[in-house]
Amino acid sequence: MKNISYKWIALSCTTLGALFSVLNGSMLLISLPDIMKGLNTNMGIIMWIVMGYMLSLTILVPAIGRIADMFGRKKLYVSGFAIFTIGSLLCGLSHTGLQLLIYRIIQSIGGSLMVANSTAIVADAFPKNELGKALGINSMVVSIASVIGPILGGFLASLGWRYIFYINVPFGIIGTLWALIQLKELDKIPQDQKFDLKGTLLFTIGLLLFLIALSFGGFVGWNKKSIILLFIISIIMMFAFIYVENNVDQPMLDLRLFKTRILAFAYGSTLLNGIARGAVTFLLIFYLQGIKAMDPLKAGIFLAPFALSMMFVSPISGFLSDKYGARGLSSLGLLISAFGLLGFVRISPKTSLTELIIWMLIMGFGSGMFFSPNTSEIMGSVPSDRRGIAAGTRTMMNNAGQVISIALSMAIVSSSITPQAMQALFVGTQVGSKGIAIAQFISGLREAFLISMIFSLIASFISYLRGPKPNWSEKTHKIKTEET
Repeated sequence: MKNISYKWIALSCTTLGALFSVLNGSMLLISLPDIMKGLNTNMGIIMWIVMGYMLSLTILVPAIGRIADMFGRKKLYVSGFAIFTIGSLLCGLSHTGLQLLIYRIIQSIGGSLMVANSTAIVADAFPKNELGKALGINSMVVSIASVIGPILGGFLASLGWRYIFYINVPFGIIGTLWALIQLKELDKIPQDQKFDLKGTLLFTIGLLLFLIALSFGGFVGWNKKSIILLFIISIIMMFAFIYVENNVDQPMLDLRLFKTRILAFAYGSTLLNGIARGAVTFLLIFYLQGIKAMDPLKAGIFLAPFALSMMFVSPISGFLSDKYGARGLSSLGLLISAFGLLGFVRISPKTSLTELIIWMLIMGFGSGMFFSPNTSEIMGSVPSDRRGIAAGTRTMMNNAGQVISIALSMAIVSSSITPQAMQALFVGTQVGSKGIAIAQFISGLREAFLISMIFSLIASFISYLRGPKPNWSEKTHKIKTEET
């Protein structure tokens, strides 16, 4: 029988890790213009400082999830906390944009180890009928970090952008030691496990090439031979990966997770939601600092309503999902998010800050209704020794969606104005509604929000199609789908 108090200790360890990583990400976003000026780097490097981290997480997390199922979660989680802390220190010491990009990749390795294990650790510690509540609390803390991050980032940027990384170091040391002392391995680690090296290499290279092609295609042109070739190679490698995974005893990514409706559509809606909302904060930073001429601190304060709303709704939706299931809550949440995005489609240089806050509150409300129930259903639909890869796959889907979202949105916006005008808007050398190419920029912004809204509507439909929970055989882990 699980220790009653341990579940809350486990939640505190993983929540501290989530708080730590999300706080860093949101502080970084609001400080990007200052980093760009401070390191005298270009827009391309800045984009990859954001996207490189997410790319790395997208690629590494599923493999790490599988390794965690084989060897245990605690060591990997604690190691991730330590690596992220070291990476943060190195980021603060960067002298060039390229150095910062490399150190962010080190950070992302630590982040991958934490993210791939945190949800599984919570799922191991809590009974299924309390999992939604636990993940709702976790989401609430993440939302708090999303509220505090931009404001704290704006304040620290006024002292010097390096402090947004240095502030992570004491948090990281505390979090690493707390997890090392308190976490336990609750499940017996299976014997005679093999790591699927061939499948991992095919997946890693295939997905990396695909995301690179997607990221660069919008900037250099989709019809470039190099971009087309990257897409073709990546698709061939992913087909080879599927073949390998279906013919190996112990696959890196258990494709049976996609052969049951409830998991396939839960993952599908996660991917589509990532595409719908991944670039929203990034685009609003452009708008608030470029068009509305705000400094980072003020812009951070005006980004808070999105996370405040999500913070309020997440624990409630998690609690409700334990009683009533995730299907209705998740689908309705995505519809509400789509309505919020519809409001941003009407954005203009004269849009009032009150109106912006209303649409952010609506979007945050919808996101809070989606995340906790959807994650709870995924984690509650797999056996305990598949929770690592199940959590890793959910994170992969979400991060892949965010990378696609930023790549598509920036491609749309950058095609509407010149790179020089875009850079001037971003660093604040041309600010306010009388700056250069404002009409074209707003047009690109509206188009990006419209595409996000469409993806959110599709995600809602996909989410509603999910079926009954699978019945996994304890001995063989074959799925016996219930007929309803």
